[in-house]
Amino acid sequence: MTEKGSTLLRAITPFGAALLVLNGMIGSGIFALPGTVSATTGNWAPWLFIAVGLFFITIALAFAELASYFRETGGPVLYAGTAFGPLAGFTAGWLLWLGRVTAMAANLNVVVIYLGPVWPAIADGMGRIAFVAAASALLVIANIVGVKQGVRAVAIFTVLKLAPLFLLVAVGLTYVGVDAMPGPAPSLGTLGTAALLLIYAFVGFEAALVTAGETKNPRHSLPRALVFTMIATGLLYWLITLIYVAVLPNGGVEKKTLADVAMVLGGTVAATVLTFTVVFSVAGNMASAMVTTPRLTFSMAENQWLPKWFGHVHAKFATPDNSILLFGVMVFIFTASSSFVFLAAASSLARILIYILCILALPKLRKTLAPEALEEAYQPPGGMLIPGVALILCLWACTQAALNTWALVAGIVAVGLGLYGLARQAANAKT
Repeated sequence: MTEKGSTLLRAITPFGAALLVLNGMIGSGIFALPGTVSATTGNWAPWLFIAVGLFFITIALAFAELASYFRETGGPVLYAGTAFGPLAGFTAGWLLWLGRVTAMAANLNVVVIYLGPVWPAIADGMGRIAFVAAASALLVIANIVGVKQGVRAVAIFTVLKLAPLFLLVAVGLTYVGVDAMPGPAPSLGTLGTAALLLIYAFVGFEAALVTAGETKNPRHSLPRALVFTMIATGLLYWLITLIYVAVLPNGGVEKKTLADVAMVLGGTVAATVLTFTVVFSVAGNMASAMVTTPRLTFSMAENQWLPKWFGHVHAKFATPDNSILLFGVMVFIFTASSSFVFLAAASSLARILIYILCILALPKLRKTLAPEALEEAYQPPGGMLIPGVALILCLWACTQAALNTWALVAGIVAVGLGLYGLARQAANAKT
């Protein structure tokens, strides 16, 4: 991939890149996963988040190196495509698109779960569908207007969601005592069942790499954003889950949420604030996805891996309007058709497959890229040791996915390969 012919603007600052990584990782998971994971693993839940976070640092370090090699738009599409050719690049990109669509649909399901008791009209039926459609449409319009407006929306939602969470941590830590330490370890089968949900807490960072073509100084901005934001996000998940199991020892079994934690800590007002924090969190996550993911299909269309419709740029706002619109429509469809747990597992599986492909590309890129690219690149210590550990753990994670999750991912990939074939046929016809 190259930047030749691209009409997108480099309007994303290093701070904006960090916000995209942060919001790519923190959406609804921070509100849904503490109870879901603790239901089966008990007081081990917060410590399992730490373990999975350490695993993901190895992936983030590998991707930090990959990001430092390139300045163009594309992220995983670019890495796999450069190393293994167009079909591999397309497969990585289409899996990333699928991972983001299913993640956003999972997140909107969590919003409805939290808002339902406060606003019964959207709990189910046509009211729920209308709410989801309105949320999707709002973000589509904001991002067609321009990337600066999209990043500005991300920044606003970040403040609105992090402030209440930090307050929850400050008050909730007073409830944490020695009884919060883990007891007997859960079985390997239990850990395997929880694996993809634990992974869902950390996936999403890779989406910010797609906007390298609109990011200022991406070779330096993106590696730093990846590593430091991964660490900060992991610590936040650990603290929130630690407080959850301390305040609500049986909360996971009873299917209680962080709103119930807030109720214990600060009463009805605190619970209401926390409920609306979920809305702001998912809005920030979706705003981030609306900035990054459509640039992915735009990039693939520029390289003739998708039909040219995906590469259309708005005449006035210079944004990939068709790709933005399609993403919003698919988020709506998936939200209306599946549950949070299923969509979270599907999103995690799609992302793990991408990580495997990109990590496999790393040694080849080290050998084949131009010397000047390698000289300026970020490289983690230990050669291929850290990427090797990441690869082994990713392969294990794939074995934990259920058959219906594999079926969804395989089906959507098949549709994507059909579109790829049409695009390549049209490109060959011109030559």
